Amino acid sequence: MPTVYRLAPSLVVRLTCAALLVAALAVLAATLVTATTGGGPGAILVVAVLGLAAVAGVAWWAGRRAYVVRLDPLGYQVRLVRGAGVTRARWVDVAEASTAELRGTPCVVLALRDGRTTTIPTAALAADRDEFVAEVRKMLRHGR
Repeated sequence: MPTVYRLAPSLVVRLTCAALLVAALAVLAATLVTATTGGGPGAILVVAVLGLAAVAGVAWWAGRRAYVVRLDPLGYQVRLVRGAGVTRARWVDVAEASTAELRGTPCVVLALRDGRTTTIPTAALAADRDEFVAEVRKMLRHGR
């Protein structure tokens, strides 16, 4: 059974706010187009409703469906992290798991046997850092 680690609440809020900003800009653009063309307010209302639906969709996806790390008995997968390095590998390919602090952010670093690495910032996870490290190490022991 895979273990999934979702986005941290602070990142869910950031994504939702970014979506809200895009929706607001779309409403502003619709307002300007409507004002210059002499159209009615119906187009603005449609854009606003669609924008709010999109914001709600992003908030739901980020909070309930999106995940950062997926661990299973065969390996791991990392998503939604820029600069993570290798985003998917099998446990038999992992040489060691360690913790580090990169640019002031606590991370878990998975070193692969071929010299490549995967870096997972624990601040991006909606989980306790120590529990995540323990789960990774447990999976690593059992996966070998």
